[in-house]
Amino acid sequence: MAIELEGKIIREDRLVFGEPEGELTPQQIVAELDKYIIGQKAAKKAVAIALRNRFRRRKLPPELADEIAPKNILMIGPTGVGKTEISRRLAKLTSSPFLKIEASRFTEVGYVGRDVESMIRDLVRIAVDMVKQEKIKEIETKAIANVEEKLLDLLLPGRPLANRRREPVAADEEQKEMQRTRDRLRRQLRSGQLEDRMVEIEVREKPAPPFEFISSNGFEEIGIQIQEILPGMFGGKTKKRRVKIKEARDILLEDEERRLVDMDQVTRLAIERVEQSGIIFLDELDKVAGRESGVGPDVSREGVQRDLLPIIEGTTVSTRFGLVRTDHILFIAAGAFHVTKPSDLIPELQGRFPIRVELSPLTKEDFVRILTETENALIKQYKALLATEGVEVEFTPEAIEEIAAIAEKVNEEAENIGARRLHTVMEKVMEEISFEAPNLTESKIVITREYVQKQLSEILKDQDLRKFIL
Repeated sequence: MAIELEGKIIREDRLVFGEPEGELTPQQIVAELDKYIIGQKAAKKAVAIALRNRFRRRKLPPELADEIAPKNILMIGPTGVGKTEISRRLAKLTSSPFLKIEASRFTEVGYVGRDVESMIRDLVRIAVDMVKQEKIKEIETKAIANVEEKLLDLLLPGRPLANRRREPVAADEEQKEMQRTRDRLRRQLRSGQLEDRMVEIEVREKPAPPFEFISSNGFEEIGIQIQEILPGMFGGKTKKRRVKIKEARDILLEDEERRLVDMDQVTRLAIERVEQSGIIFLDELDKVAGRESGVGPDVSREGVQRDLLPIIEGTTVSTRFGLVRTDHILFIAAGAFHVTKPSDLIPELQGRFPIRVELSPLTKEDFVRILTETENALIKQYKALLATEGVEVEFTPEAIEEIAAIAEKVNEEAENIGARRLHTVMEKVMEEISFEAPNLTESKIVITREYVQKQLSEILKDQDLRKFIL
């Protein structure tokens, strides 16, 4: 028994870190990222090494492992070149809690706005939801079985015997008859024949949404905490309602999941997962770079950097779920750094991002590969969407090249928004077909270079209109 219990604990600990089956090598990590992001080899290599170092750290003695801090990464490059996508896909590879947030949202302590510790609280909430869903999947079969029994109890409530002095044989026969009826109802329930039957159940009242106060002193969750202390004031009571079986099943399943899932264990595992494998993507770091002018709206930029410093260096943050250490959370920061440069950050913060990678602007060739090669390629998406209307769409290679060339041209002449430009160009190209799809009699449509030029010619001729639409 002890050995089995110990084995179970080990398996749960592996889940804490979100470790996939087998440890991914840096080459495998890059190969997975290549499925979704084109180019940017230096950035992929940097994050692959950072992730692999986490696996290596877990094999070390606890005393030494605790001393090894993650090598935070600073990505430098224009918008739309894959900075966020690299971080997001990295988190999915490891089932790690992941939070993307803009540094420009924060303000220095003493100013109105969010304090930097709020990102740790947000990350913990994400981790709790993640672990809770995993635990719900583990008990799903048992929960569904329990709900079925409860529905049968509602459909066929147990009846006291009319005559307690009747013969045991008669009582046994009545019991068998009730069991046969219950089995018949079970078959009907599983086949969906009773979905519209009305039953009376006790329903938990929905709690009122918690009010939330945000202050520079960290009282961001006071409303949620009051709700937990005084649940009666914010719902939590039950009342009887008559509902259909199909609605009752969802209500009972939610209650059963709440009963079977150990939230204390979920909280413990979530905090551990945040501390050991959490990833925070801190975007727009360049917006808080630079020295103070002393006046104006940017007066708290250096203050935000100084507030970020202890979080990134490693500190303990108080959350509604408990204390969380940030020492081993991986921070990936990003910024275009057009106006400012990384050296404009305060020296202490610069030192907390030892790995720096510059992401290159995307070219026409990159756009062609993004449209066709990635797992979530836009061409594949539009084909799948229109296939639901019975319309088969085919893009010629020349049409794809023309779309890529136009996206590159607009990026050069207007604002460079990277691969996001493909979305606007593709939407204009497919606008008429998407609108007319339900009424189209042709089952197959071929998109050619001429069609792309026709759809975009008027916009491309007018430079102001091009900036406005594309």
